[in-house]
Amino acid sequence: MAKTESTGSTWRYRWAQRQNVRRVSTYRGAEKAWRRRDDELRRLRALAADFQGSAAAGAGLPLELANDEVVLWALPAAQLVEVRHTTVLPAPDLTVAAPAAPLRPRRPDGVRVTDAGMAVITSRRLVLLGGRGRRDWAYGRMTGLAHDPAAPVTLIQVLDRRRTSGLLLPTDAAADFRFKLTLAFADAIEQRAAVLAQLDELIAEHGQLKPFRPAVTTPAQARLSALVPGGRRTIAVAAGIALLVPAALFDSNPSDPTGGAEVAVAATPAPTPSALPALLRPASPPPAHTTAPKRSSSPRPPSPRPSSTPTAGPRCGAPENPLGYDFCAGTRIRRPAAEVCDWFDCVPQFWAGRGYLVQCRDGSVSLTGGRAGACADHRGVRRSISQ
Repeated sequence: MAKTESTGSTWRYRWAQRQNVRRVSTYRGAEKAWRRRDDELRRLRALAADFQGSAAAGAGLPLELANDEVVLWALPAAQLVEVRHTTVLPAPDLTVAAPAAPLRPRRPDGVRVTDAGMAVITSRRLVLLGGRGRRDWAYGRMTGLAHDPAAPVTLIQVLDRRRTSGLLLPTDAAADFRFKLTLAFADAIEQRAAVLAQLDELIAEHGQLKPFRPAVTTPAQARLSALVPGGRRTIAVAAGIALLVPAALFDSNPSDPTGGAEVAVAATPAPTPSALPALLRPASPPPAHTTAPKRSSSPRPPSPRPSSTPTAGPRCGAPENPLGYDFCAGTRIRRPAAEVCDWFDCVPQFWAGRGYLVQCRDGSVSLTGGRAGACADHRGVRRSISQ
């Protein structure tokens, strides 16, 4: 029975439904990750604006405060660590960066625990009130500060102490500790405004990466290649095999009738010579002259095409796609892949464009980058797409 195209049960409608489900699922995952990071940046911005301490916060602590010193934050569970081998740490800075990966509750090699107690951040120093005594790190005497990117360890170097030491913290408290220590150090050098400006810039940059809700795919956009499992890649591989098989047959050596008979005889099972009477044993045939097989000159099979699995790694806000396209600064794309509109929301008459690939301000993708009036009907160009 011929397939109709007037009901929702045809292959075009099923293709459009699958495309819409995939696009919405990808969008929701990207939007959720974006929202999580946006909430974290705004929380840090509010904390940086209101982070204030008081002398009353130090009541009950076995810590004597200076006249102008206040307690900003206290963490009851911390461990004092020391480094066996002296290393030079980078100078303290005010950088606020997103963690590259979740911290693991482990102690790095070469670091040993020497005490445990309460960590206290004041307006003038970091203090560990441990069971063996007190350890101070004054901000004015810090020469090095480093946060381990994989473990909840912060190492500090000061002028009046030769050995490098620091704190090993609970994994869930390490991020807040590091940020609040940065704020306390910024206040000590009167640079709180620089941290606020950095957070404002991060929030603005992150806002530009907000994913757009994908446009609805219609059955009219379905291509005939969608009927074949694997689409264009399957067709291309089948065409390559169809070209290689005749070439291989043409280039192969013709069969030898004599050689074929010999192979047939050799393949026939025969009784072992030791089981036959001596007179009935056939004479041993002379050894056949063997020749080295000719090397086939047929062309090599084509290298495998890239997998259709979406590529991992940073995409700077671009949707997941197997093409390797992203919104990062890279090589501009003037000849996009044929399936680009399967992963991006292309503008109408996309292939009529003559330029490089860009994203318009309404989230659609156009091939008019570098041309006058690019994305004119879509509120202008937002950014270029690179590879």
